[in-house]
Amino acid sequence: MNNIPEVKLGIIAVSRDCFPIALSTQRRKNIVAAYPGEIYECGITVENELDAAKAIADVRAAGCNALVVFLGNFGPETPETLLAKKFHGPVMYVAAAEGDGDMINGRGDAYCGMLNCSYNLGMRKLKAYIPEYPVGTAEDIVKMIQEFVPIARAIIGIKNLKIITFGPRPQDFFACNAPIKGLYELGVEVEENSELDLLVSYKEHAGDPRIPEVCADMAAEMGEGRYYPDMLERMAQFELTLLDWAENHKGDRKYVAFADKCWPAFPSQFGFEPCFVNSRLASRGIPVSCEVDIYGALSEYIGACVTGDAVTLLDINNSVPKYIYDEGIAGKYDYKLTDTFMGFHCGNTPSCKMCADRAVKYQLIQHRLLEPVGSDPDFTRGTLEGDIAASDITFYRLQCDSEGVVRAYIAEGEVLDVATRSFGGIGVFAIPEMGRFYRHVLIQKRYPHHGAVAFAHCGKTLFEVFKYLGVGDIAYNQPKNLPYSTENPFC
Repeated sequence: MNNIPEVKLGIIAVSRDCFPIALSTQRRKNIVAAYPGEIYECGITVENELDAAKAIADVRAAGCNALVVFLGNFGPETPETLLAKKFHGPVMYVAAAEGDGDMINGRGDAYCGMLNCSYNLGMRKLKAYIPEYPVGTAEDIVKMIQEFVPIARAIIGIKNLKIITFGPRPQDFFACNAPIKGLYELGVEVEENSELDLLVSYKEHAGDPRIPEVCADMAAEMGEGRYYPDMLERMAQFELTLLDWAENHKGDRKYVAFADKCWPAFPSQFGFEPCFVNSRLASRGIPVSCEVDIYGALSEYIGACVTGDAVTLLDINNSVPKYIYDEGIAGKYDYKLTDTFMGFHCGNTPSCKMCADRAVKYQLIQHRLLEPVGSDPDFTRGTLEGDIAASDITFYRLQCDSEGVVRAYIAEGEVLDVATRSFGGIGVFAIPEMGRFYRHVLIQKRYPHHGAVAFAHCGKTLFEVFKYLGVGDIAYNQPKNLPYSTENPFC
C-alpha cells in the first residue's frame, strides 16, 4: 500500500500558568513512555502564545504531520487552540484524568479545561478530533491516540489527493455524476481527461520493456489456467499506462486515485476489459473506480487509508433469491431475507479478497451488447470473476448531492460464506436491518448504486473521519427500535 500516508505523530502538552507546569510535563512523559509506537515528544510545554509558536516550529522540524494536544491540567484556552490553527495536519485533543495521589497541589482540572478548549475551537471555527470520552490516564490516552492514527491517515491522504478521471459518466449512469464542488471543499484536487487522452498514452506504451515483468506478475497472481495468456501483454501495457500517468500528473499532490470510463467504447478500442488491472491497482492502495464515479474513488481511498488494506467498489446490486436464502442462510445465520443482498461488479475486486476459484473471465453483459451473437468472447475479456470471500465488511459512501452538500452513510455487516451461483465479482452481503436502511437512507436520500466496501468493521473510524471533514449528515443502519424520520410508524 504505497499510495497512503505514513502518520508521524507529535505530542504537545499545554499548561495553564496558575497550575503547576510539572503536572502537564510529567503526565505527557507518562503517555510517551506508555505508547508502543513512535511518537515525537515536544519538549516545550505551552503556557502562552509564544510557547505555541515555538512548539509548532519544533514539531514541524521533527517532520510531524499529525498532532496530539494534551491538557495535562486545565490548559490555556487561546494558546492551545492556536496550535490547531497553526499546525498543518490533523489535530487531536485529549485531557488528563486525576489520580496522581495529591488532590491539593496535584489536581489539574483538565476535565473542566476540555470544555473551554472545545468552546474556543468552535469560536475560531477550527477542526479537531476529540474522542468520545477524551479524559483518561496515560494508558487510556494511548488507546485514544491509537484510534486517532487511522483517522489522521485518512485526513492527510484526502488533503494530498488528486483524483484523475478519463471520460464523462456513461449515458444512463447519471447516478455517478455529482458536482465536484464538494471535492474542492474537502481539499481534493481533480484532473479531468478524455478517453482519447488515455488511448493515446496507452498506444505510446506499446513495446514498453517493463511489460514482460508485469505479465509474469499477473500470471503468478492468478495461477495457471485462471487467465488468458494472449491478453496479458495488453493488460500489462494498460497497467503501466495508468501508473505512469499517475506519476506524471500528480503535480504537487502525493497520492492519486482514478475514476475511469470503462464502457461501452473502452473494450472495443483497447481490446480488453480493464477490470483485472483496476483490481491490481486497488490492491496497492490506488483505487480505480468504474463508470467515472469520482466520489466512489474518493470513498475507496478513504477506506484504504483507514484500514491500510485493499478495498473495492460494488453495485448494491440484487436481492438474494429466497431459495438461496432458505438453502444457505436460514438457520445458519441470524439474518432475515431483507437483511441480505448481493454486491456485484464486473471484476474490480482485488484477488486477495476473493475465493480461491476466482479467475480472469469475460464480461457477460458487455459480450451480449458489443460482440456478435454466438461468437466467442474477445475484447470483452479481462474481468476478475468469482465469489467474494467471507469477511467482516463496512459498506459506506461519501457523496455530494445535487445541491452541492456532502453527506455520507456507513453500515457494518459481513460477506456470508454462501455461494452466489452467479457471474462477476459478487458476494452475498448481510447488514442488520438492511431493508429499512435501503429504503430510508439509500433510496430516501437518493444515493447512487455504487458503495465502497472495506473488509473490516471500521464504522467507528469512518464516522470520525467524516465528522472531522465537516459532513453534517452521516447516516447508518438504525436498529428497529430507532425509526427513521421517514419511516411509516403504522407499518
